[in-house]
Amino acid sequence: MEPLPKGANFVRAKTLWEIGLHIAGNPATRYGGNRDMVVTVGSGSGPRFRPWLRMSSGSAILAEEVAAGGGVDLAFVNPSALLTQAYRGVGLFKKPLPLRIVASYPSWDRFVFAAHPGAGIRSLADIKAKRYPLRVSVREDPTHSTLVLIEQAFALHGFTLNDIESWGGKLILCGGPSDVRRLGPLARGEIDAVFDEGIKVWLAEALAAGLVPIELNEDEFAAMGKLGWRRVVLPKARFPKLAKDVDTLDFSGWPIYCNASLPDQTAYDVCSALAAREAEIPFEKGSDGTALLMVSDTELTPMDVPLHPGSERWYREHSKR
Repeated sequence: MEPLPKGANFVRAKTLWEIGLHIAGNPATRYGGNRDMVVTVGSGSGPRFRPWLRMSSGSAILAEEVAAGGGVDLAFVNPSALLTQAYRGVGLFKKPLPLRIVASYPSWDRFVFAAHPGAGIRSLADIKAKRYPLRVSVREDPTHSTLVLIEQAFALHGFTLNDIESWGGKLILCGGPSDVRRLGPLARGEIDAVFDEGIKVWLAEALAAGLVPIELNEDEFAAMGKLGWRRVVLPKARFPKLAKDVDTLDFSGWPIYCNASLPDQTAYDVCSALAAREAEIPFEKGSDGTALLMVSDTELTPMDVPLHPGSERWYREHSKR
């Protein structure tokens, strides 16, 4: 790891970073609140700050601003599939956007439609056909990426999440996959289904409560694949309570992306910075995260959007070392 910079200017910058991180990282702040940060590198030596590189976390639709060359140069999105939609101009996006991946944070995840057999739901089509008053746990943030996936899958059969409520069901809302508002009722048998990602913190509990994954059919996988949702395996080796390996939809990878017009040297410098500071990046446990992994198409970092040429050059130069 490179040593931390020294000097008064660094101390001030680091102090501002810690303030922003604490405020944006407050777990009590709900989705839609002040949970995101824009980190701007530039010059404050004059009467006005002159931004050079603006980097932000945020929702998938922030891709519109990045593509328009607005206030954000680099953005972080979860999962990779939503960036694919922006690049292809499908799903959430009306036209293809000129975007490129600079690097991707390694994150292994799957989206699972899980339901209790007692509800008689064996497929997505069954949800509409049987109009069962399903008690289903989903995210409370109306802009959350999981809800995008759910509604895109349900649209294949002509219904929505709100229809479940109209049939007498109930949406049990939670902030995150390990929210007590989910795990508590799940353990008490008060939830019929969970539709979510973040499976490392809820799927084992759901399987223990008797829920089982709903597997999509070939046509559904094909339609979702056109939208950018990769078909992947949910392995029994990771979740022993599964009866077998199950095919599901990928929710892996957190791409850091930019406008295709970002200068090559800037993308290269971002990769260099990731390599210099990789020991400080809070990689997921067991991911063996490195800067080289972040510019590679892997199971943890799926890339269906081209890598920026500056990142490609950085990878070529450093993968041989």
